[in-house]
Amino acid sequence: MDLAVRKESLERFGVENLGAVHENLPPARLVEASVRRREGMISEPSGALVVRTGKRTGRSPKDRFIVEDNLTREVVDWGAVNKPFSSEAFGVLLEKAAGYVENLEEVFVVDAQAGADERFSLNVQVVTEQAWQALFARQLFRRPDREELDSFEPEWTVISMPGLLMEPDEDGTESETFVGLDFTRRVVLVCGTRYAGEIKKSIFTVLNFVLPTEHDVMPMHCSANVGDEAEEEGDVALFFGLSGTGKTTLSADPERSLIGDDEHGWSDAGVFNFEGGCYAKTIDLSPEKEPQIWDAIRFGAVLENVAMDRRTRTVDFTDASITENTRVAYPLEFIEGAVPEGSGPHPKAVLFLTADAFGVLPPISALSPEQAAYYFLSGYTAKLAGTEADMETAVEATFSACFGAPFLPLPATTYATMLSERLRENGARCYLINTGWSGGPYGVGKRVDIAATREMVRAVIGGRLDGAETRADPFFGLNVPVEVPGVPTEILDPKGTWSDKDAYDEQAQKLADLFRENFEKFESSVSEEVKNAGPRRP
Repeated sequence: MDLAVRKESLERFGVENLGAVHENLPPARLVEASVRRREGMISEPSGALVVRTGKRTGRSPKDRFIVEDNLTREVVDWGAVNKPFSSEAFGVLLEKAAGYVENLEEVFVVDAQAGADERFSLNVQVVTEQAWQALFARQLFRRPDREELDSFEPEWTVISMPGLLMEPDEDGTESETFVGLDFTRRVVLVCGTRYAGEIKKSIFTVLNFVLPTEHDVMPMHCSANVGDEAEEEGDVALFFGLSGTGKTTLSADPERSLIGDDEHGWSDAGVFNFEGGCYAKTIDLSPEKEPQIWDAIRFGAVLENVAMDRRTRTVDFTDASITENTRVAYPLEFIEGAVPEGSGPHPKAVLFLTADAFGVLPPISALSPEQAAYYFLSGYTAKLAGTEADMETAVEATFSACFGAPFLPLPATTYATMLSERLRENGARCYLINTGWSGGPYGVGKRVDIAATREMVRAVIGGRLDGAETRADPFFGLNVPVEVPGVPTEILDPKGTWSDKDAYDEQAQKLADLFRENFEKFESSVSEEVKNAGPRRP
């Protein structure tokens, strides 16, 4: 029998007359409900649930707002990323959502937690009209045990109603889609989109506000793993990077234990995962290159926008006809050897991952403390097709502060300062890893081989590059190792991989100029040493 829904937690948002409410159903029942309601199909041979999100196959950043009130007005970094929405207008939308929910025949509720460190974790209640979104939330957030559920009191509520479409002229929204965060009411409202990533990323944004301001904990858009747990201090490694740069792939290493693949906090005790699952990209997924992710696709996992033959129920991970941003969501325990407690000691290695669409950055570079601050604030990567809705081009070079600007409600320098302090206090080595293109830009060159990238990462984590000979890159001033064990020497010099050397110089200078132009907004708030740590003119 379903647990009785805690109606009082919804009544404060105006939801009173509910239909059938299914709370905290186990995965099997949520899969059954999804199939019964024609939300998805079960695939062969894995048994994973395959769903499609319709028009929105990625996040909708243009439709995301934060309520401006006394709590946020003087603190949030308002602008194109954090757009203000009035508290009164948000209240009207909550009433509209309440009326919509009351007319539903079925509602699915998931009680979950965000944050493996109980000192800083949030109790999150997700309310949705779709069984598969409830399954997504159950697998991606941390799952309280039975005793914790009996006394569960939600601190934040996510109301996700894909079928509720906004009317821009009437509701003050940008489109039929709306994603709104209210830090005073402690509620997230997601309407007009079935893309489940909005649920997870909204709570990440909440933690990016709460943890630095209330707990002096650094929230990070990164994955994390650890080596031999028998080691006295462990050798935790952090992998920063936006979608498509390799956070999930590189942290899912059979030789190491996964702490988490996307969102973490760095406290006085070390690193802890915000989530209880993984949300991995699956385009071109193969058992040879990503065995752990491949093996995690089983019953209980959700395949999002992956092409499937409806007759045979077999999926094709190479098919990008729906979107490049195909995904799989699964609980952390589906990864063999994952760290169940979701935490580890202070990291010894911090890696910034970038998918360089220009094809000019070295595949590996050692960073000084000043360079670490510069490249962290820059957050350069390639925005790959499908990661966000309404992209006009297949790939686009972009800068995203702290490798996570879409999720940062506070000024970027807040997070950069916290990182610099922690690097200095703990002596972690820091490297920039280009997982993007070599031998030419996107469309001409080839992506850096994942096997070579893994060897570079292992060399950094194992300390095999400490004190190694390096050469200075003429355009970016980066310290490039002359040799990396197990890696072909010729790929370490990006210019050497280009057949047209003049074309390389032109592209490298173009990217260096873009770095300098982007960093102008930070120059007044950083030291001269950090300001001068970026690209240079040869």
